[in-house]
Amino acid sequence: MAKIEILQEYIDIWTENGIPTGTSLLKDEAHKKGLFHPTVHIWFYTKNSCILLQQRSKHKETFPSFWDVSVAGHVLSGESILQAAIREVKEEIGLKISKNELTQIDIRKNVNRHPNGIIDCEFQHVFLCELLVDVNKLKIQEEEVDGIILMSLDKLNFYAINRNELFKLVPADYTYYTFIIEQVNKLL
Repeated sequence: MAKIEILQEYIDIWTENGIPTGTSLLKDEAHKKGLFHPTVHIWFYTKNSCILLQQRSKHKETFPSFWDVSVAGHVLSGESILQAAIREVKEEIGLKISKNELTQIDIRKNVNRHPNGIIDCEFQHVFLCELLVDVNKLKIQEEEVDGIILMSLDKLNFYAINRNELFKLVPADYTYYTFIIEQVNKLL
């Protein structure tokens, strides 16, 4: 089984209080040292109470093959949060969106210590975006994503509350999923 090689990205380093330090490092180095950095999470929803989930690539270093946020990624050095969100959506699901389609709902400070030594310290900029195209027209980035599905909010809530092993959600703070469901329901 061949391992997919991913180019190294430079990311900006922030303080633990979310203030840019003016320095940037390779992403792997920031993860080894447990340094804070900005990321984006974009949750796509439909008017018929569904949410788009992506299955992380089986080659990912963390949570391979788990189901996760519609689109997520690191903010590259020098890039704005909105530029990163738009870029990640285009890269991961092949959809071109504008900043006006994004609604920011949160900035979450999150720390994950992984068994492989990665210490992921993020300020996750969380957005909602209505999915206005058929899910079958999306083109996934095969290096990052193994699949996508539309799931009802009720079903996602069931999996988040019950932590069902039949459907492996990234084991984030499970209140994150219920928060997203509540926020989408406010827009419906």
